[in-house]
Amino acid sequence: MTNLEQMGQNAQSAAFELGQLGTKKKNTALLNMANALVVNTEKIIEANKEDVENAKKNGIKKAMIDRLLLTPDRINDMSDGLRQVMDLEDPIGKIDCGWQTATGLDITQERVPLGVIGMIYEARPNVTVDAAGLCFKAGNAVILRGGKEAINSNIILSEVLRQALKDSDINPNAVQLIDDVSHETAQKMMELTDYIDVLIPRGSGKFIKMVVNKAKVPIIETGAGNCHIYVDKDADLEKALKIIINAKVQRPSVCNAAEKVVLHKDIANEFLPDLYDALRANNVEVRGDVLAKAIEPDIVPATEEDWGTEYDDYIIAIKVVDSIDDAIKHINKYNTKHSESIITENYTASRKFMKQIDAAVVYTNASTRFTDGQQFGFGAEIGISTQKLHARGPMGANELTTTKYLVQGDGQIRH
Repeated sequence: MTNLEQMGQNAQSAAFELGQLGTKKKNTALLNMANALVVNTEKIIEANKEDVENAKKNGIKKAMIDRLLLTPDRINDMSDGLRQVMDLEDPIGKIDCGWQTATGLDITQERVPLGVIGMIYEARPNVTVDAAGLCFKAGNAVILRGGKEAINSNIILSEVLRQALKDSDINPNAVQLIDDVSHETAQKMMELTDYIDVLIPRGSGKFIKMVVNKAKVPIIETGAGNCHIYVDKDADLEKALKIIINAKVQRPSVCNAAEKVVLHKDIANEFLPDLYDALRANNVEVRGDVLAKAIEPDIVPATEEDWGTEYDDYIIAIKVVDSIDDAIKHINKYNTKHSESIITENYTASRKFMKQIDAAVVYTNASTRFTDGQQFGFGAEIGISTQKLHARGPMGANELTTTKYLVQGDGQIRH
């Protein structure tokens, strides 16, 4: 038996035990996990420093290093996320619906854990904690496989969480980390159909596509974020400027950051110079189509490739359109079904945009940066699903469950 198969067996045993745990026991363990992160802050930061130094040596771009970096504040945020997960309603045992058939059978549809979840992700050590906490709350065991860039951070984080589970008298194999970051081991994990019930990839669009194409385990696809903000002809331009700068600049390396701005031609001449100046003041490279460049000559010409690219960097591209219909058509052609926003004071335009845009999350007059499990009140998130089965949008504990039917009879037979 290989090491991965042994991990799979251990996870299945742990998942069975977790399925029998009551809410109080799970919540106590989550609190212990949250406290353990804070107590071990120095150890975690020390391990993370090694990862960050290696990333710098390997020439990884600044925005991606920001994804990797852990600070006391970020560790506190992860700890707070676990506490919020603890405070969530337990999805296990929740009755979705119930009815009685004509033959007198009482049928209820009840929430149950998925079982063993595999997480395969890139240089985001916070995913280690978010995934562990949410999977545990929903009664699932999790096998984690992070990227090589964050290996030292992930090892210490998983050790801290496993010890907290052990101290809570719970099987620590509820959380396991694969510390072999080779491509061969990742491929074997993707084929572990006898042990892993569902695999969730999280990272760049290229990475997710690779996992989707190679995996044999069923996938919940979390999405790359080529997110757009459309500024309508009836927009409050002061509001638009504030929202765009927030959506692009606050944390450009994440999937809910804005990558494209679409401007209605009626406001482009007035708004684009101010937008350009504000973006450049924040060190953002601005690319644009012919119409945008005609208004602001210093804009870098955009190529066809730009419209479909998730930059994850201080880069944005701007397109000028004739109408809201053109904006919707452009966005639906190039977006990744993640998060899109319209800035407008026109209710009819807002409703049209929200109805016709094909994305997991659609906003009016708000930054795309709110597409986040914690911001949605889920405590944390396992990822943001951009597919339509079995979940869509930020995925919390409830999305890590499935259902089964419980049928109570009294001797009925079918005729």
